[in-house]
Amino acid sequence: MNSSLVWLQRNLFSTPLNSGLTLAALYLLWLVIPPIIEWTFLQATWIGDSRTACQSNEGACWAFVDARFSQFIYGLYPEAERWRVDRAFILLVILFAALFVLGFRRSRVVATILIPYPVVAWLLFYGGIFGLEVVETSQWGGLFLTLVIAGVGIVASFPLGILLALGRRSRLVVVRSLSVSFIELVRGVPLISVLFMASVMLPLFLPEGVNFDKLLRALIGITLFQSAYMAEVVRGGLQAIPRGQFEAAESLGLSYWRTMRLIILPQALKLVIPGVVNTFIALFKDTTLVMIIGMFDFLGIVQAATTDPKWLGTAVEGYVFCAAVYWLFCFSMSRYSISVERKLDTGH
Repeated sequence: MNSSLVWLQRNLFSTPLNSGLTLAALYLLWLVIPPIIEWTFLQATWIGDSRTACQSNEGACWAFVDARFSQFIYGLYPEAERWRVDRAFILLVILFAALFVLGFRRSRVVATILIPYPVVAWLLFYGGIFGLEVVETSQWGGLFLTLVIAGVGIVASFPLGILLALGRRSRLVVVRSLSVSFIELVRGVPLISVLFMASVMLPLFLPEGVNFDKLLRALIGITLFQSAYMAEVVRGGLQAIPRGQFEAAESLGLSYWRTMRLIILPQALKLVIPGVVNTFIALFKDTTLVMIIGMFDFLGIVQAATTDPKWLGTAVEGYVFCAAVYWLFCFSMSRYSISVERKLDTGH
């Protein structure tokens, strides 16, 4: 018998119940997929200057996305200066290619990404040096702002979460108490409250004349919030390490930090890769909450564009496009984490 037929019999038609469920699922797909394809592609309008260009068709009005695409990506960033954003992200892609594809020495590439690159990117984004025009963060928006917030939050919350996890397991009472208090306090409030406090309440506690940029306040709030969740994920990995690993390190005369860096953390972090990536994905999606403090991230700029009188009635297309972009980034992170798990798998 053909191998494909064998697979179908074993997995889809092995019992009368499975056969019925398979047929019901196929019927449901037949009802749902053709209308979606027809609305999304066959009857869609792709080019136009306003909603009137889409009235002749019953499908999606992708002309709205086409007309506002640049705004969805860059927000209110000046059009003449958008090349700076492009250059910064091209440089980041080159660094990641050197890290994952070209096989350069990873320690040097990672150090470049973590130390000099953020400085270079900030100088390009903000300007004010080398003749670059200053672009205030209030003009940043769209997918560009979402990636900035998510990237900084991920890079900053990961090491801070590791330190909090180690602090929670510390033998020093003061360190352990402070770590537990911070983690439980932050995990007990919603991110909206943290962002509101960072944006509205924090300036009230600063000396007169001292003020932080609104984006910087949001980044601090998101980083502190996610570091508490990251700490619990890492702590789960630390608890999974047998006590014998610590005793073996002590017998070799290794200090606490050398033990953690060389023996414990590599094993613990490998165990919690799914949890770490899940936290990263949650952080990426939680960036949408910066709308409450007046920052137009990707979702915010799409939502604002749907209120344009020229494009009234195109909210569905805007949200579908937004959901597709978020899904693409989250799915990519998920698939990459699976590949890392397989690469580091030593169970066999």
